[in-house]
Amino acid sequence: MKLTYAHSLIKSIVALVMLACTFSLNALGQESGYDAALAEKLGADERGMKKYVMAFLYRGERVAEYTPEQRAEIQKGHMGNITKLAESGKLIMAGPFFGNEDLRGIFVFDVSTMDEAASLTAQDPAVAAGVLKMDLREWYGPAALMMITDLHAKLTKPAN
Repeated sequence: MKLTYAHSLIKSIVALVMLACTFSLNALGQESGYDAALAEKLGADERGMKKYVMAFLYRGERVAEYTPEQRAEIQKGHMGNITKLAESGKLIMAGPFFGNEDLRGIFVFDVSTMDEAASLTAQDPAVAAGVLKMDLREWYGPAALMMITDLHAKLTKPAN
C-alpha cells in the first residue's frame, strides 16, 4: 500500500503519542515500585514492555458500493466485532481518528503473531466488505496497556 506524506505524518504522530504514553506509564510504574506478580500476569519483560500488533484502519476501496443503510449495518457489525474481540482479551485498545481522512482508526491486539492479527482483522465485517482495510505492524509497548480495559470500565458511565 502506498502512503502519502500525510499518512506518513499521521503514523509518525501516532508513534510519538504512543511513545509518550510508554514513558508516562513506565514512570508511573516506577513510582509505585516493582511488582513481579503483576509483571508476570501482564506478560511484561524486564523493561515492563511487551509486543503487541497494531492495526491502522484505512478507508477501503469499496465504500462507495454500499448505500448509507448498508454502511450503517456494516458499521453495526464492526462495532459488535470490536466488542467480541475486547471481551476475548485479544483487542486491548481501539478507536477512531477525528476527521474524514483515509486513516480511520487503530486497533491494538494482544496476540503473538502477525498471522493471528491478520486472521482477527479478516473476520471484521467492515474489512470483509471492503469498507475498511488494515495495515498491521508489530509494536513494542508498555505491558501496563493490558490494564486499560479495566481502567476504561471504571470511567464509563452505565447506559440509562
